[in-house]
Amino acid sequence: MPGFHNVENATVAIALAQVLGIEEDIIRTSLATFKGVKRRFEYIIKQKDRVLIDDYAHHPREIEALLRSVRALYPAKKITAVFQPHLYSRTQDLAEGFAQSLDLADEIILLEIYPAREQPIPGVDSGMILNKMKNKAKRVCPKADLLACLQENYQKPEVLLTIGAGDISEWVLPLKEMMTEYGIK
Repeated sequence: MPGFHNVENATVAIALAQVLGIEEDIIRTSLATFKGVKRRFEYIIKQKDRVLIDDYAHHPREIEALLRSVRALYPAKKITAVFQPHLYSRTQDLAEGFAQSLDLADEIILLEIYPAREQPIPGVDSGMILNKMKNKAKRVCPKADLLACLQENYQKPEVLLTIGAGDISEWVLPLKEMMTEYGIK
């Protein structure tokens, strides 16, 4: 499984299993057959010329771990991140951290905040993150316009990531179809 965080998690699982006295063959078999967790570094498309990964990351550290892992796997590829912030309060409190972690991508598209259980906080929106980012290839895009935003002045992302804990996963299939239909290479 890709991702530095998965290596760390596997290391902890191995150590815990050893402490509990589980046989090494059982540990090896268990790790070899583990299929991962839905929406955690989940490959939707994995081809030489195009990659689409969906990830539930919704905290700056998770996003940083994801982007560093993707960069290590695809060092020469353009990485486009589509991020949907989750919660107004989290965006307000962690805007600087989100900006720093997202700056690791080559291009960033920010969607509106997914409110979940919260009411809007005046002055808190995705622009808070955008304004703190150093990366010049960034923009806020209404969720309903995501496909158009990606196709506008299309730079053909070689690696496209959907990131967030909200309803961004609803866009995975349309993005997959777009990348397949248009023969993006």
